[in-house]
Amino acid sequence: MLTIAQKNIVFLVATLLFCISCKENKEEQTTEIITSNYIETEIPVYNFNDLEPLLYTNKDKIYIVNFWAMWCAPCVKELPYLQQLQAKNPDIEILLVSLDFPKDIDTKLKPFLKERNISSKVVLLDDPDANSWIDKINPEWSGAIPFTIIFNNETRKFYERSFENLEDIENEISKNFKQ
Repeated sequence: MLTIAQKNIVFLVATLLFCISCKENKEEQTTEIITSNYIETEIPVYNFNDLEPLLYTNKDKIYIVNFWAMWCAPCVKELPYLQQLQAKNPDIEILLVSLDFPKDIDTKLKPFLKERNISSKVVLLDDPDANSWIDKINPEWSGAIPFTIIFNNETRKFYERSFENLEDIENEISKNFKQ
């Protein structure tokens, strides 16, 4: 008989395996519809090889890549802080990498983003070999989300935690990056 903790672990592993087992073709449409601050675009579906070039730069501009999912409460909690940062700092480029199901883009992900007025660029990562791509991003990353990379051409910082507020993100940027 499994304990409650063991059942929770089995459920989490099964959910993660199911999430990463779905495969769809990459979509690259960029039709934009502006509704208040929310910009609805087609959300491209990438495998890790498609995503990897977006994780590096040769510019001194600051980039933030945030791995998240709609079902992750800490991820959802920090989305407004990332949105506030982008509004306050248009020179910082933010990419939200959704780990949700590709089949849910139109029925769940787009409505979720619209409801929360998220205008940052969103892509969906659909790559079944998570053990490989997680280590390529950072061998110290356990795979837990939210996971954020803040980088430019000189500095690269990894955060396997959620940001508590806008000031938390701004403090990390100011102490690690020249602006």
